[in-house]
Amino acid sequence: MTVSSTVLTTAGPAGEGLRRGALLGLAAAGAWAAVAATAGLLPDVGDWPETTNFAVGAAVIAAAIALATLAQGLAPELARWLVRKSPWLIVIGLFLALWQLASAKLGWLPQPFFPPPQALVEVYAYDYADLGVNLLASFRLLAVGFVYGGIAGFLTGIALGWSSHAAYWIHPILRFVGPLPSTALLPIIFFAFPSSWSASIFMIALAVAFPMAVLTWSGVASVNTAYYDVARTLGVKPLALIIKVAIPAALPHVFVGLFMALGAAFSSVMVAELLGVKAGLGFYVQWSQGWGSYNNVYAAIIVLALLCSSSITVLFKIRGRMLSWQKGLVKW
Repeated sequence: MTVSSTVLTTAGPAGEGLRRGALLGLAAAGAWAAVAATAGLLPDVGDWPETTNFAVGAAVIAAAIALATLAQGLAPELARWLVRKSPWLIVIGLFLALWQLASAKLGWLPQPFFPPPQALVEVYAYDYADLGVNLLASFRLLAVGFVYGGIAGFLTGIALGWSSHAAYWIHPILRFVGPLPSTALLPIIFFAFPSSWSASIFMIALAVAFPMAVLTWSGVASVNTAYYDVARTLGVKPLALIIKVAIPAALPHVFVGLFMALGAAFSSVMVAELLGVKAGLGFYVQWSQGWGSYNNVYAAIIVLALLCSSSITVLFKIRGRMLSWQKGLVKW
């Protein structure tokens, strides 16, 4: 009996899952085959050198999905994966086919503002070195500013939540300066710092520090006082109370602050690169727009989206390891 006949004749819930996976998988393969046919068989309106390579790549993806669909009877995990992912594969394939038709084949979308997908492939194929350099520059700027701002906000939040004297002096300043967007201080920041790099670091750190301080403060202040009483009866010193009781109990709030701070950091790094820093994805986007290379603009935006998503994924992995008892409550 062949794999395909096994898929069609298996009874019960497992057989129903296989049949559903087969239908979805074949639909996904058909969607990507439509992408390949649209790109490879219809003539281009304009000059798009990577059309053939794009069509071949879409055909390879369609063949891979079809083979996975035929082999799912031998691998139940593959069947479940097809059921989960095939709807997205179908939607992405149809979107690429429509995008291809509207831009490269029928010319409905004005150029160069809306280039076809193979124009992005061209950027990744020939301009990957420059794109990689700017990606590393953005990552470095983001990482340094995020670390400095995260540490400053974390320590400030602990001081606010632990000491009423610190709260008396710091809280009014935090309420006055914290909600102010760091980008509003651009004229002062770029004048006060010796270089655009250091000014950008400060701007990112300032954007990160406020949510970190507020959420850490909330976490420390919400710790049950009974925990401190028990620790004091065991002879724990005040500094150890902070390290061993307050900080661990406040970690769920701290990670919420980190997620909020990461979003603020990405916003600030883009503004910094657009206005001052001469390297990075923001600078690359601005430079490409100035030359009318909108395919480079969209390619950089996709890379930036992957960087943002990967950063949050890494942060969720760290949170899952440090807060294993909360694993699964919030998913990414």
